[in-house]
Amino acid sequence: MKQLFAFFLLCSPVLLLAQTAQLKGRVLDSQNHQPIEYASVAMIHSGDSVLVAGTVTKANGVFEFGKIAAGTYRLKIAFIGYRDIIKTDIRLTQGQQLNLGDVLLQPASKLLNEVNVRGQQVNAVNKIDRQVYRAGQFEAARGGSAIDVIKNLPSVSVNGEGNISMRGSESFMVLVNGKPVIIDAQTVLSQIPANSIANIEVITSPSAKYDPDGRGGILNIITKKGAIDGVTLATNVQGGLPSTGDFGNTRKPLRFGADATLNYRKGKWDISVGGNYNRNDNAGYREGDVYTKNFAAGTITRVPSTGERSFKKYNYAGRASINFTADAANVFSGGLFLGQRYQDRVADLLYHNTTSNLSNNALIKNTTYYNSNLQTKEGSFALANLDYTHTFQDKSTLAAGMVYEHADLYGNTKNRNQHYPNTADTIQYVYNPYKRPITGYRLTLDHSLPIGKGKLESGYQLRYDTQDGQFDYLVTPPTSQPDAAKFQGSLHAKNVINAVYSQYTGKSGQWEYNGGLRYEYATRSVTLSYDPMVHRLNLSNLFRSVLIQYNLSEGWKLKADYSRRINRTTNLELNPIPEREHSETLEEGDPDLLPEFIDQAELGLTHSFKSGTFFLTGYYQHIKNPIQRLNSVYADTILNRVYTNAGAATQIGVEMGTNLQLKKWWSLYIGANAYNYHISGDIRILDEPFIVNNRRWAYTLNMNTAFLFSKTWSAQANFNYLSKRPTAQGEDSRYFIPNTSVKKTFMNGRLAASLLWQNIDIFNAAKQRITTSGTDFYTTTNYIYETNMLLINLSFNLNRFTSKLKLPNSELNDREF
Repeated sequence: MKQLFAFFLLCSPVLLLAQTAQLKGRVLDSQNHQPIEYASVAMIHSGDSVLVAGTVTKANGVFEFGKIAAGTYRLKIAFIGYRDIIKTDIRLTQGQQLNLGDVLLQPASKLLNEVNVRGQQVNAVNKIDRQVYRAGQFEAARGGSAIDVIKNLPSVSVNGEGNISMRGSESFMVLVNGKPVIIDAQTVLSQIPANSIANIEVITSPSAKYDPDGRGGILNIITKKGAIDGVTLATNVQGGLPSTGDFGNTRKPLRFGADATLNYRKGKWDISVGGNYNRNDNAGYREGDVYTKNFAAGTITRVPSTGERSFKKYNYAGRASINFTADAANVFSGGLFLGQRYQDRVADLLYHNTTSNLSNNALIKNTTYYNSNLQTKEGSFALANLDYTHTFQDKSTLAAGMVYEHADLYGNTKNRNQHYPNTADTIQYVYNPYKRPITGYRLTLDHSLPIGKGKLESGYQLRYDTQDGQFDYLVTPPTSQPDAAKFQGSLHAKNVINAVYSQYTGKSGQWEYNGGLRYEYATRSVTLSYDPMVHRLNLSNLFRSVLIQYNLSEGWKLKADYSRRINRTTNLELNPIPEREHSETLEEGDPDLLPEFIDQAELGLTHSFKSGTFFLTGYYQHIKNPIQRLNSVYADTILNRVYTNAGAATQIGVEMGTNLQLKKWWSLYIGANAYNYHISGDIRILDEPFIVNNRRWAYTLNMNTAFLFSKTWSAQANFNYLSKRPTAQGEDSRYFIPNTSVKKTFMNGRLAASLLWQNIDIFNAAKQRITTSGTDFYTTTNYIYETNMLLINLSFNLNRFTSKLKLPNSELNDREF
């Protein structure tokens, strides 16, 4: 009780005010004695090396700290292209106002390891366990979302459907400021404004402290906050010009949006609020061809189709975070996120169905009809987080955190078959509404203890989420299909994961290393309204991770690592209640689907040099129980798409990335990933046996080049190329997107106007064909997306945003939308 009373006394503003001092100084270039603006200045307590306060220098090079507790400190000053300077034994007494005068920084003779300088900005950093990229280098993403940023990274690709892959897999984990999200990546990342992102970390071989989820690895989104005391404001407004192309769509796409972030930082408080709205429609066209063979009847049915396929998409959100530093040893933070996302997809297609004799192709019958298909997805999201960190005198830390999330997910599919050309006459109308509210929370307790030249980290984590789904199936006129009952019902899914971990990170001479072990006990249950059996899965697993890095010579590093990971099933993949996705397709899951287990090994080389950075990594993955969506014939004119475990798979690949400052006015970024994927096995789909055996090389290439014409004029061009990729039953075609932009800045860089030209129509861009086949079916669909989209973007910054903004993050939003 005495200790608690003493703690509150220490936090008392009255006592602190009486025991504080002030410190100020000015930072200059040692050669020309010009002031250095935006140099980082940190005050560190000498006794326990705890960071007490930080700021950046003003335009005149001046920095100052107010209300600093009396004591002994170290002062560290750093700026890109200069050598760090550390002033020790700064003693502050009660009420003192200390002026350090002019502090001279010397220009660095060489770049630090792990840093690439492009002008005055760091664009890429290679670390022992990750690559870090500055989001601002991708100008074409301005005004967009986090997806527009990450699609430029070496490991990442985004196809025409908006599906995100990392090292060829849509299974990867998303963190926001180091915290994991549950819902699928596409949903979360589409709601984070690109302008609010400072850096993106690519972690392909995570240590034991991270959740082992995802085959591709981890993307950690680091958002911005104010870097100086006072008020920091960043705003952005974007609008799209009229479309230059016309697919004959019934509705015209709209593109506009705005976002703003306001940060207040003073003393112990750091408060941020923000909001955004984004409307980003996309027009399009679809060409499809399907045939199914009925060997028993001796017939072949062909189902070709053409027509509109366009999207209406918008989202809006508000967010807030508070960080309170009670004293050097106690830090509290909390956050809140409220958002809404909407998407509908129109697929209005004209079908010319024919049934012919299988042996001689003689026509038996033909039908022409019009299919109007509208699929709607909506969701409202509420998240809250609370964190506390305590630093002990021995420099060890104890951190506790909680994240709560609720997502109200709902939507429907309206599938209307109509006579043609008299489309007012409906043949059949199928309506699939659903509700899938999901609730989850996460509790964490982490401890870090310095030992020798490293630290021992240990912790416990609890993850819990439940989802209640209600799915209906309404047909007009009423159907006589015998299995109609299984098309509606309810589902209850629950996932509980208890995990403990321990890892040690250290350094000895030229060696750096990390080794850890994580144990998880996970339970999963799926209950269906029409099935008396509860589908349960209990897993007890160890996840090992080892990472070693050796400094070969100046700027060269060699690293090797091994990790074991898991790709858990989503609730959508577990849901066996079919949905009429299109006139010719059904979608359903499997409540007994197994998660994927992945063993991965890497060998990499990194190099930092005068004009940039470079990394090269070779990797091998063995995947047990790979999850695939496979096709089978449901009826002569309908294919069934079912999630299933497709045997086993291996993947061997090589990944590289480089950031180069070729000239003072010209910079270049290149990222690439090439891999050979082989999937094989004897499987069953709805009790039907299938043999899967497919192998192919695939690669991605992302490139970005920037030109600085003057102090206020610049331009960029970039392209994202995704090659053909193998699937369990076929392949996805290449997908190519080029973009360019021109930017003009005003008011010393605080105001910027940009013209963005996206999806440039060259080299057959913005088209993607997906093909699958089996012994009794063949299907190919060509998706043609809108090109030559022009947007105008205006951005204004009052002061600068440079560091991390701690916002709550969704564990549900992205995986389940």
